[in-house]
Amino acid sequence: MANHLPRLLTGVPGLDQVLGGGLIEGASYIVQGSPGAGKTILSNQIAFTSAAGGRKVLYVTLLAETHDRLFQSLGTLDFFDQQQLGVTISYVSVFQTLRDEGLSAVVDLLRKEIRRQGASLLVFDGLLNARDRADTPLDVKTFVAEVQSQAAFVGCTVLFLASTRVSEDSPEHTMVDGVLELHDELTGVRTVRRLQVRKSRGSGAMGGYHQFEISPRGVEIFPRLEIAYAQPSENDDPESPRIPSKVEGLDDLIGGGLPPGSVTLLFGPSGAGKTALGLNFLSGASSDQPALLFGFYETPRRVETKARALDLDLHSLMEDGSLEMIWNPMVENLLDKLGHRLLQAVKMRGVKRLFIDGLGGFERAAISPSRLVEFFAALTNELRAMGVTTIATWELRDLFGPTVTAPGSEISSLLDNLIMLRQVDVGSKYRRSISVLKVRDSAFQPVIHEVVIGNNGLSVRLPLEPLSGASTGLASRG
Repeated sequence: MANHLPRLLTGVPGLDQVLGGGLIEGASYIVQGSPGAGKTILSNQIAFTSAAGGRKVLYVTLLAETHDRLFQSLGTLDFFDQQQLGVTISYVSVFQTLRDEGLSAVVDLLRKEIRRQGASLLVFDGLLNARDRADTPLDVKTFVAEVQSQAAFVGCTVLFLASTRVSEDSPEHTMVDGVLELHDELTGVRTVRRLQVRKSRGSGAMGGYHQFEISPRGVEIFPRLEIAYAQPSENDDPESPRIPSKVEGLDDLIGGGLPPGSVTLLFGPSGAGKTALGLNFLSGASSDQPALLFGFYETPRRVETKARALDLDLHSLMEDGSLEMIWNPMVENLLDKLGHRLLQAVKMRGVKRLFIDGLGGFERAAISPSRLVEFFAALTNELRAMGVTTIATWELRDLFGPTVTAPGSEISSLLDNLIMLRQVDVGSKYRRSISVLKVRDSAFQPVIHEVVIGNNGLSVRLPLEPLSGASTGLASRG
């Protein structure tokens, strides 16, 4: 039977999950990265979270000046609590001791302070400064080992902060139990912050890069969705009753309603009626079937205005808590932040009807587009596991054209149902059409029907008259 090591929770959103449960108590870690990468904020956030939980923290720096400037900067962050200074968290500078007496004197000072403070967390900010003071690599190794042994003796966890990347074969790397590396990279015209656990002794940390951001709340890490949800959190139940689409005539085409826990893609050009169909679907929200609109293009107020024009009362549903709208402006988004935000909202409200207006919003947020298939696989599997019936839209680039393309074949295979909406030019008059191309494990009507957008939203009418090329939008009789 495997032993579970006691953990010190960092309190940094997402970090404990990446670390496999938090920092190991009594272990030592290097937190490294270039200046500005976020090491000081991250370490202080962990320190104040530990202090708020009743633990004693010793924060040691190699600053020549006082800590006033540091406190001034930390004062802009929500986690900073000035009342904890000198009570549960103590800041000590060892600059003069290191300069005048060397590394051994620093070790002696730390030993005395750890015991005097009763610290269960030690943060040492300035590992490379101590390294520069050493005469040989053995001195560095001895310094790290002595600090570790003194801290481990009283069960104190240690964070060594290094302002640049320490090579993997350095003495420091060989001594510590874990290495966390923070990156602040220029990708195109934007910067992206990412965290990587380069070493995790005795713990199964999540590998690879994980995006994070720094805000007034501090550091928030978004574990890569395809590893955080490599397995769905629970088993889905495909045997539940069908979910009414609330679109007049559509349920007859797809076998009596949407399969429960399924993911339906509406694709077509702008103006074809994708959002209108999604709003119809949301109008079926209730206290038993809470709904969520997760959109990228229009603000909630604009969506409400559009719904009123279709005689759909979404405002009342929002007032009684049956419907929530989350708008994600199409700007500099983080892919995994979007995924976690969506899943968190679904879990908090017990959402059963989900309308994602614009899968392209996820695509635009992807720094590495090659991982989109894995991302969508994890996202859709988790939504099914939570019993969420989802409708999502995808924009076709061409209003009319000789060919019709859905999302990449691998992404399409992840989806349960495919429905195409588009405008058809018939005798110099535009008519909207709907084509059901796929309903997983169910019979459906593979006949192109006309759709109308009126006072009751979008409704499916009679089959479109026999036309050649109707699916491309360029139709002709005969």
